[in-house]
Amino acid sequence: MFSIIIPLYNKEKYIEKALQSIVNQTFKEFEIIVVDDGSTDRSLALAKQFQTENLNLKIIEQKNSGVSVARNNAAKAAKYDFLAFLDADDWWADDYLEKMKRLIDDFPESALFASAYFKVKNGKQIPAKIGVNQEFTRGYFDYLQAYISSPYMPVWTGAAIVKKSVFEQMNGFNPSLKLGEDFDLWVKIALKYKVVLENQPLAFYNQDVEQAARAVGRKIHKPENHFLFALPDLYEQEKNNPTLKQVLDNLRVYGLFPYFLNKKTRLATLNELKKVNWDNQPKSEFSKYYKIPVFLSKTKILIFSILSDIKSKIL
Repeated sequence: MFSIIIPLYNKEKYIEKALQSIVNQTFKEFEIIVVDDGSTDRSLALAKQFQTENLNLKIIEQKNSGVSVARNNAAKAAKYDFLAFLDADDWWADDYLEKMKRLIDDFPESALFASAYFKVKNGKQIPAKIGVNQEFTRGYFDYLQAYISSPYMPVWTGAAIVKKSVFEQMNGFNPSLKLGEDFDLWVKIALKYKVVLENQPLAFYNQDVEQAARAVGRKIHKPENHFLFALPDLYEQEKNNPTLKQVLDNLRVYGLFPYFLNKKTRLATLNELKKVNWDNQPKSEFSKYYKIPVFLSKTKILIFSILSDIKSKIL
């Protein structure tokens, strides 16, 4: 039923927990495909050790090519009709696949299936506010409208399952992207197919991973590797889709601010920000920072960052 795809790169501290969460699933019809992306630590050795006890685990080794290439290569090797994604530092609740199987059976017209999820921060499990009313339990939902209602991803990759045929039709994840390759794919699917949600947290998004090992964080990527600079397929669509326009503008204003502060990427950022309808950004905290001298913005952000770090340690 499920081909479970795990990209693996230097996650020796976490990979065993991720794999064990799959083995513990109450629904057992699956294969596991681990793609080692040129790990230099003990990640691959640990995966192979796990493989000796689990015959339904395949391992693909490749030179370091990025998470999108790793997932795409796993999808090519997948034998089942539904692709489930789990990063090597995250994990699932024991009944994740069981409930997702039920969701697929009940809503077969969908192409993308997701559950709500927990953020794990400072060891605490916090339900992600994904823009869906608490009264909503399960069923089709408006992916774009949910994204307007909350800054958190309505569909997070570690809690997402997609039909393999649709994944292939969309050419999988964009291999040139190092940040936002998941948003790029999910929004394109959501614009064409129905998306269905199990509004119960069944997956765990580990944000306690070291910053150096995370794509999302303080790292500045080249513009061509960041999804907000590389959405040509959506530029024309947003002109005629106000909801998509609002989602992309929100993400531009929020996500491009570090690139605005960085001298090397500022010009590319300013060009991208020209697309924003600023009249629809009155509540954005970042809007005002674009209008003051850069050195003042950097000072305010530094102070905010220090205070946030102190607050997180206290709480």
